[in-house]
Amino acid sequence: MTSSAAPAAPSVIPPALPVLAEVVRSGFVEGHHRGSLVVLAADGSVERSLGDPAAPVFPRSSNKPMQAAAVLRAGLDLSGERLALAAASHSGEGFHLELVRTMLAEHGLTPADLQTPPDLPLDPVEAETYLAAGHVRERITMNCSGKHAAMLAVCAANGWDRASYLDPAHPLQQLVHQVVEEAAGEPVTAVGTDGCGAPLMAISLVGLARAFRTFVLAEPGTAERRVGDAMRAHPEYVAGTRRPDTWLMREVPGALSKMGAEAVQAVALADGRALAFKVDDGATRALGPVLARALRLLGIEAPVVARIGHAPLLGGGGEVGEIRAAF
Repeated sequence: MTSSAAPAAPSVIPPALPVLAEVVRSGFVEGHHRGSLVVLAADGSVERSLGDPAAPVFPRSSNKPMQAAAVLRAGLDLSGERLALAAASHSGEGFHLELVRTMLAEHGLTPADLQTPPDLPLDPVEAETYLAAGHVRERITMNCSGKHAAMLAVCAANGWDRASYLDPAHPLQQLVHQVVEEAAGEPVTAVGTDGCGAPLMAISLVGLARAFRTFVLAEPGTAERRVGDAMRAHPEYVAGTRRPDTWLMREVPGALSKMGAEAVQAVALADGRALAFKVDDGATRALGPVLARALRLLGIEAPVVARIGHAPLLGGGGEVGEIRAAF
């Protein structure tokens, strides 16, 4: 019996991307992580590229500074720790959750209004402590709850529908779309759904690096500069006490840093130099070594770079190898 259904089109296999990191165990290279990377000079020109940084990617949580800027443009008056938390992938530490609750209460909202999926704290140490205390997955502990609290708050302030605040057609999400395109200097090529349920805009790695550069060079008082300044002043609210984004923003003056799921990372320095990369297989274990190498390409040799780049492999409870940059 024959079928009238058309056969599925064969998938197109892109050219192999370069190796960004290799997995070395007991002196033997047992695996590779491929991807694309771009480094921008202080004037915004491409200084170095690997792979295909002009191809669109979903920046995942590296889009959060743009989402926070949209909330400001929509009229929400946020600053300091609150604004940093609006751009955060927080670790779920106590001070994170307390401020999310406060931000919600300030606008007549509760954690029940959040549309984040119930989750455990992002930080493994916090997750173990949380479970040991008898807690279960909650919406507020999901790492994007600060961003969602800010989105709900601006909807409440503007009289916008709160039930549909994650709809791509919602006025807030349309504004996010506009901010992403303006900051990246290019059109959004696709819209998807992020892990937290929010709309997700695809841009190139070049556009992502350009956007982060915008957030450090924008005029003081603009939404973009306010977000960049708040993140750099309160990095522990952007990530957490045991997270590389926090370490980097604390120890390299003027640095703006934000990772995203599926091994995306963007960084801008105070003078306009910037970088963005994505590990193609989404392996977050390669983030640190690749980021450390990219920072060295930007001339950053602070002690924090070695700390970020240290990614040991264990065998029998001891260190027997490492994940290391390969470019």
